[in-house]
Amino acid sequence: MSTLTGIGTLIVSTPDTCGGRPRIAGTRISVMNIAIDSNAGMTPEEIVEERTHLTLAQVHAALAYYYSNKELIDADIAAYYEECERLEAEHRAGKIK
Repeated sequence: MSTLTGIGTLIVSTPDTCGGRPRIAGTRISVMNIAIDSNAGMTPEEIVEERTHLTLAQVHAALAYYYSNKELIDADIAAYYEECERLEAEHRAGKIK
């Protein structure tokens, strides 16, 4: 007989892991990472194929969390890309190596 998994146990947040961002329990894969993959057109099945240590249930839980908190996570994604662009510009300008 299989054991039931409560969906609330699949996503966790801890201050010292992944900057406190919500992540898949037992991993360092944030909900934001899964949202970025999904927004890039990857299906949940493709995400599991790419990240073989994840289950389909974990990916779906991350996507459910994302869609429940879309505005906040989309703001984090935008800030992440802005920081990447800033660092890339600094690197091109020779300010960081």
